[in-house]
Amino acid sequence: MLTPTLNSLALRAAHLLRARGETVALAEGSAGGLVSASLLSLAGASAYYLGGVVVYTAAAHRAFIAGAVDVPPGMRGATEAFAQYIAQSAQIRLGATWGVGEAGAAGPPNPYGDPAGHVWLAVTGPVNATRHVLTGSDVRVDNMIAFAEATLELFVDTLEQASA
Repeated sequence: MLTPTLNSLALRAAHLLRARGETVALAEGSAGGLVSASLLSLAGASAYYLGGVVVYTAAAHRAFIAGAVDVPPGMRGATEAFAQYIAQSAQIRLGATWGVGEAGAAGPPNPYGDPAGHVWLAVTGPVNATRHVLTGSDVRVDNMIAFAEATLELFVDTLEQASA
């Protein structure tokens, strides 16, 4: 399921990370690991990719993310606060320069009532950024790809902003 867009964005992110000697850790939800797969599809990924986790359930959250940073009161999944929290948690757990988080509903709507195609993205590190995306689609696989592309796009935009 790696698309030309995912490959292009991953290549841009890898180039920027390598040029600056920086690293990234990921916490994905509804993209199901596509962001990590895109970054790892490039030879030499170990120079910048420290690791990632798919935090798709509460059990995965407790096992892989919880405890790295304090949980904001009243936080629930698929929100801006949750995307920031998992990005920062992955960053801290792995000692990365950058953390990237993605949390949404690929389809059908999630238990919180968020529509399919809804996702929050976050980048933490030298520059912090968030982005909300609504695809308007209820096709699960299409949304997973769109979420991964949007996540890498936000990460590349943030890396470029940090370079300016």
